[in-house]
Amino acid sequence: MDPRSGFCPATRTFRSLRPPIPLPPAEAPLSFPSFALSRLPSPLPAHPAFLDASTGAKLSFPALLARARSLAAALRGALGVSKGDVALVLAPPSLHVPVLYLALLSIGAVVSPVSPLSTAADVARAAGLCNPSIIFATAATVSKVRAAGRTKKLAVVLLDSPQFESFLHGHHEMAEDWPEAGVRQSDVAAIGYSSGTTGRTKAVAQSHRRLIASSLQVRAAPPRTPGAHVVTLLGVPTFHAYGFHMLMRGFVMAETTAVVTAPRGGVEGVLAAAARCGATQMFVAPPVVVAMARGEGGGPEGFPDLVRVDCGGAPLSAAAASAFHERFPDVELSLALGSTEGGVISKMVGHEECHRIKSTGRLCSGVEAKVVDTISGRLLSTNEQGELCIRGPSVMLGYVGSNEKEVCAFDCDGWLRTGDLCYFDEDGFLYIVDRLKDLIKYKAYQVAPAELENVLHSIPGIFDAAVIPYPDEKVGQLPIAFVARQNESNNLTKEQVMEFVANQVAPYKKIRKVVFVDSIPRLPSGKLLRRELHKYVTHSKSTSRL
Repeated sequence: MDPRSGFCPATRTFRSLRPPIPLPPAEAPLSFPSFALSRLPSPLPAHPAFLDASTGAKLSFPALLARARSLAAALRGALGVSKGDVALVLAPPSLHVPVLYLALLSIGAVVSPVSPLSTAADVARAAGLCNPSIIFATAATVSKVRAAGRTKKLAVVLLDSPQFESFLHGHHEMAEDWPEAGVRQSDVAAIGYSSGTTGRTKAVAQSHRRLIASSLQVRAAPPRTPGAHVVTLLGVPTFHAYGFHMLMRGFVMAETTAVVTAPRGGVEGVLAAAARCGATQMFVAPPVVVAMARGEGGGPEGFPDLVRVDCGGAPLSAAAASAFHERFPDVELSLALGSTEGGVISKMVGHEECHRIKSTGRLCSGVEAKVVDTISGRLLSTNEQGELCIRGPSVMLGYVGSNEKEVCAFDCDGWLRTGDLCYFDEDGFLYIVDRLKDLIKYKAYQVAPAELENVLHSIPGIFDAAVIPYPDEKVGQLPIAFVARQNESNNLTKEQVMEFVANQVAPYKKIRKVVFVDSIPRLPSGKLLRRELHKYVTHSKSTSRL
């Protein structure tokens, strides 16, 4: 293996350059909570395990364990939940959520978190895929459960009810030290939801071993003050794979994990919570980084303890990353690549790596990768573009529900096909060019929207931008840009945008049309909703507006 790039000429694969993580033997019977408990120091840490960053409420490590054990006993006894049962969780972030997750996992039940913003149709779709035995909701979300037809006959427990409160405190006499449910690391621990590469929601089965590996692959950023403990601000939803895994990771690492619970707080709420709780590290999505780079929430003086910001969930533009480094020169901005299907794939570690702003870092411990030519299937070396395929302990078990098992996510050798067009450089850094399904076919060329979006984000006066294909009879597809201007830049013209891009890219990559919009449709994670823009193009063509 090349010690610089991680490329192995014999196998034509890339290997991680990171030190190995201390994974337990794969055949050892072990649940994620049991593994986490084995890593906690004795005596238990004096600092809080979880903190409500919006209200200041705290949950200590002893209280967390006591509540999780009591709840586990109630799940088994009062509710009849057993190993392999799926629990659909439709609840906003709260200090009850990590207790519930740990209790379910400890008895071998499967956690299936769903966004509390889901519609009744979304809930019905999720239930149809994961086939739950019980549902946990709140007073604010239960109506969606009742409106989803197939969930009407299931037991529903409200996390903000006296019943649930009694489960947390009323079953101590029945609670074991930690329930032994005969859980294997290969057993399903969680079912998350992903659009994958087809746009249809899929249910993704994740093992206990994946939770264990994910918790070890992301190291903590040491606090600036010697002897201080790590305070992690979790600025991403706990129902999302990113937030779910980082929530569990904080418990394993014996950190204080601060959860943002304020409804509709948005980016401003995340930044205010980070400042209020004295966060030393943050797990956030790109919109938070963009806001910090623009000075929203204050400069470095507002976050005196902050050492590192981990950004994931969606791509971050190079312009935003550069602006962040300029405003926060002493804070590491660690970009990463991950997915519901593949877990944490690559990540930046350390100050030097964090300045490779166009990359997604180096492969995480335990991850192997290969780059496959999309036409010939040939395995490629450094600086050659192809589809990223991976394998490792964090890769999903597979899709579940209805016809999802027919989806070909793995190749014939068991490697997960990510659908990302990528390359590795000679130093082992991974670069994502774009999603294969999003490439624009202009004549005989392939144009990556992400490259054009990066150029657009560097134009002064542009707040946000997105690029999609526009059908054309002569050339196949043309790149069309949707641009949201900053308030003070309404004089920016379409011609100026197209000229700026044309001076930065090859002739076949030029933007051929520009549409000014008020905003670009995105998920809270920052992930671009290209399908909404495609709908706009289809409707506009039919009405001759484009």
